[in-house]
Amino acid sequence: MDTIASLFSFITTPVSWIIVQFHSVYGKIFGPDTGWAWGLSIVSLVILIRICLIPLFVKQIKATRAMQTLQPEMKKIQERYKSDKQRQSEEMMKLYKESGTNPLSSCLPILAQSPFFFALYHVLNGIATGKTIGVIDDQLLESARKAHIVGAPLAAKFTDGADKVASLGATLTDVRVVTAVMIVLMSASQFFTQRQLMTKNVDTTVKTPFMQQQKMLMYVFPVMFAVFGINFPVGVLVYWLTTNVWTMGQQMFVIRRNPTPGSKAQAAFLERLQKQIGHTKKVRGRGNTNVIKAIVAKGRDRNEFERKFINGLTKAGLAAQADGTVVESESAVATETEDGTPAGGAPKRQQPKRQSKAKRQSATGQGAAKDDAPSDDAKTSLEKSDAEPADAAPNTKQAGDNKQGNKPAAGQRSRAKSGQQRKGQQRPKHPSSKK
Repeated sequence: MDTIASLFSFITTPVSWIIVQFHSVYGKIFGPDTGWAWGLSIVSLVILIRICLIPLFVKQIKATRAMQTLQPEMKKIQERYKSDKQRQSEEMMKLYKESGTNPLSSCLPILAQSPFFFALYHVLNGIATGKTIGVIDDQLLESARKAHIVGAPLAAKFTDGADKVASLGATLTDVRVVTAVMIVLMSASQFFTQRQLMTKNVDTTVKTPFMQQQKMLMYVFPVMFAVFGINFPVGVLVYWLTTNVWTMGQQMFVIRRNPTPGSKAQAAFLERLQKQIGHTKKVRGRGNTNVIKAIVAKGRDRNEFERKFINGLTKAGLAAQADGTVVESESAVATETEDGTPAGGAPKRQQPKRQSKAKRQSATGQGAAKDDAPSDDAKTSLEKSDAEPADAAPNTKQAGDNKQGNKPAAGQRSRAKSGQQRKGQQRPKHPSSKK
């Protein structure tokens, strides 16, 4: 570790100067020799560095999402050129070039932060060994050696012996308890940060090897921090714990405000946005406007959560526009009328009520009685036959003509047929009966 830190000695002077400037401010408040003054100086150094790294963090988010999008294509290339590693690498580089992505972009914040980390380690190691380094002179060196954070010297390590810890004015128990607690907190914060990324901000509709790699890193990184943490001075543990907490909070903000499409975080974000728009009838914030604009532009390529968001706006009587705003839509289904018909939409399909057995039997009986009752035409025909008895003779004559082979007229046949229908079907006579 000392050899690696010496490689970044060129940045030791700027880092030590920043710490001294913060120490001069906090020393006036808490005292120059206190652990609060030196500890808060290290925390302020972390915050300053992380603020400067925000643009790189934004690039990291974009690169990570771009890599997630390319995972299906990368998998196809790996399967197609399984036996030709060189061709596989060439196709991968071609894919990165066409899409404008860089796999190393996701590591930019860590790579950019590494020089500051090793420079701080070099400064604190110099304090532990009693060597002036950077802008830290003998007076500041003596003040830093007296500083204790919860009983542990700023330059003490978990692996230090009792003699070395005693020379720094502390006990071995205090140093190991404080460093162990800080190592556990550092590993736990790293695990929670990676788990939050895997469970909330990953597209669940696409299963790729990238997700398996991230899941593996979720367990590997905390173990690495725990192993290397026992060799870090207390001041470096303060630095690393602070940067982990910053990363966790920064990631929570990004997941809440700008989640990955298709992730659970996007579903929660769109649900909150839908409620807000439904209450105010307008879109607030430039970020929300850009989100709606992107969803509208996707058209049929929207995922499940985005389609649900658009449908929710429609039911609320709103329509999303291409510029990211919403307007009231006349054709949207908002309320229902008294008869259960949605306003502006098709009537609801109502299920028929089930009748009891007695009602069904009663309805069947009434229908049969109605069928047996003579119709109005039949009644009129019967009344006419009663009122005109003189027609009986011609009918007899017609019957005689039929016996002689003369065919009845068409009108007569229809009247005879209707008469048979009124009388109903005749039972055939038994063969033994007399004619």
